[in-house]
Amino acid sequence: MEEWKEIKLGEIAEFRTGKLNSNAAVHKGKYPFFTCAPETYLINDYAFDQKAILLAGNNADGIFNIKYYEGRFNAYQRTYVINPISSEIDILFLYYALQLCLQQFKVLSQGTSTKFLTAKILNAFSLKVPSITTQQRIVDIIKSLDDKNEVNRRINDNLEQQAQALFKSWFVDFEPFKDGEFVESELGMIPKGWRILSLTHIANFLNGLAMQNFRPDGLDKGIPVLKIKELGQGRCDSSSDLCSSSIDAQYKIGDGDVIFSWSGTLLVDLWCGGLCGLNQHLFKVTSKDYPKWFYYLWTKEHLKNFIHIAKDKAVTMGHIKRSHLEEAKVLLPPMNVLDCMTNMMHPILEETIVRKIESSRLSSLRDTLLPRLMSGELRINDISV
Repeated sequence: MEEWKEIKLGEIAEFRTGKLNSNAAVHKGKYPFFTCAPETYLINDYAFDQKAILLAGNNADGIFNIKYYEGRFNAYQRTYVINPISSEIDILFLYYALQLCLQQFKVLSQGTSTKFLTAKILNAFSLKVPSITTQQRIVDIIKSLDDKNEVNRRINDNLEQQAQALFKSWFVDFEPFKDGEFVESELGMIPKGWRILSLTHIANFLNGLAMQNFRPDGLDKGIPVLKIKELGQGRCDSSSDLCSSSIDAQYKIGDGDVIFSWSGTLLVDLWCGGLCGLNQHLFKVTSKDYPKWFYYLWTKEHLKNFIHIAKDKAVTMGHIKRSHLEEAKVLLPPMNVLDCMTNMMHPILEETIVRKIESSRLSSLRDTLLPRLMSGELRINDISV
């Protein structure tokens, strides 16, 4: 086997930082603005025009975000802009290697309420690296998976825009129905024959279980627990908790299920990360009477207001109550009209689910391969992607 060399980061890379305060972001800016937050913001001026690894220099929970970008961008004064200074280091290899070091950075970080990384810590940090040829072959394998996922993400973004545009045309602007008769209602003028219901009338919102009370035992290997973290990242991973595989079937989640996180970080999404158990603070949204696209998009339509309600609550973790679901209004057209809408919307939703399932599987494969490739445990010649 090829010998991998142990090298300090300070010997192969330089660490600069941005110059701006984190509040320098602007709405609809021209360039990415990297801060220590998971999100990438926007700004109208750029200070960098290059390939770079962006590493958060501080974080309240000690989990340091890392990103890669090519082109013009700007950065927060505590965000490290990392570049190789050796021709023997591939920048994407370094990026993938550092992804696997975030837990170590958490251990090495300083501070109490907010953890932070110093240049001294980073310069002294050691990595094992193979030859540049092997690095580039590893990069080709992992990047091919990342590229496939990026294609799926862009297609799904487009599908989401299509679905939202149709929804707005039908239920906000009433564009296909403007030549028909309208009547006054509590929601303003609506097409005649349409009904006003609540979210709880069109769907069932099943709250999850306190899965710490349903641990696997005996020979039961269990199934992953779906929490807010898993919903946000779109899949379970090795750090996900496990619950008993014998929990009631209604609390089991499968690909294509609509999940609504109603506490903490409020999210509505189509789960496509495989079989798992529904944890408390999450709703499984179903309906026997109405199509999935209908209750999914109406729940998403009210999400912004739900987030506003949760933020106004003077509690540690903002949330909404079931009464807020009952107060959220829904427009229901006649069933023949709803059927025509479904003929247009169903294929969009199904294509979205198929691509999200593929992305979840690709991400799992990537996460399995990456540490084994980066440690030299798995030989490149044994891999075919």
